[in-house]
Order: sequence, then structure tokens, then C-alpha cells
Amino acid sequence: MSHYVTPDLCDAYPTVRVITPMFKNFGGRQSFGGQVVTVKCFEDNSRVKELLATDGKGKVLVVDGGGSLRCALLGDLIGDSAVKYGWEGVVIYGCVRDVDALAQLDLGVQALAAMPLKSVRKGVGEVGISLSFGGVTIQDGEYIYADNNGVIVADQALSMPV
Repeated sequence: MSHYVTPDLCDAYPTVRVITPMFKNFGGRQSFGGQVVTVKCFEDNSRVKELLATDGKGKVLVVDGGGSLRCALLGDLIGDSAVKYGWEGVVIYGCVRDVDALAQLDLGVQALAAMPLKSVRKGVGEVGISLSFGGVTIQDGEYIYADNNGVIVADQALSMPV
């Protein structure tokens, strides 16, 4: 597990894109980063559950939940699965639940807010597509880094300056 400091990355790599400040840290990892896997789903976490049950070594799932505050797209059970499969973290433009349990997991989790209601699973969602939220467009396969300062996106892997 690498430790990233987004202000240092911004200084060292001036071309990174910074997502509008809106996310809060909910996971046990305060700093995380990796290659982006994208999913777009609105109030349905079917694809989130499926993806986080696949090999996630070196990867971060970026979920465009449309900014919905009406239900959670990630909770403790799916979070446990993400840890089991080696995911670095999850960034959700939407909500999470079971936040006390998520805080105990070795997983980065950034989301807009906590919401106790679960989503309804209808098997809907698009994977591997371009996402746009927070003033940034994020492509599947790019790189994302997050800490308590914010979330940044780069078109290539970044290393912490020495």
C-alpha cells in the first residue's frame, strides 16, 4: 500500500485534474490511489457489487452515482469483498452506509455522504465508460489519487516526489 499526498502530487505534476471538493473519507485508508475502473449507475449498486468481487490489485473503482443522496451504493458487505479482492479504494459520486464498519476496513473510500438506505438492485449500470462529475472527466484506465486534501486524476501513474 502506497501513501499519497495530493498537494505534493499537484506540485510535482501540474497537469493533474482536481475534482471539485465534495468528498469525505469513510474508509480505513486515509490515502489511496491506483488505476481507474469506471462504472455509472443511478441508485442501483449491482455493478458495484459485481466489480468489487473481481481482482482489484492496484485499482480504484470510480462510481458515478449521479450525486444521488437517496440511497447508498456501498456498505460493509461489499466493502469486505473489495478488501478480499485487493482493491485500493472506491470513489463514489453518491453515498455509502455502514460507515463505522467501512472505517475499519483496509480500503480507501471517498463518497459524498452517509445514507442508511440501500439501493435497489436491478442489474443496471454501465462499466468502462467515460465519467464526468466535479468538473473533471475520468476515463477508464486513467489514475486517481485521494487523501484528506482531495481527489485528483491523471492520465498516467504518478509517483510521490522525493
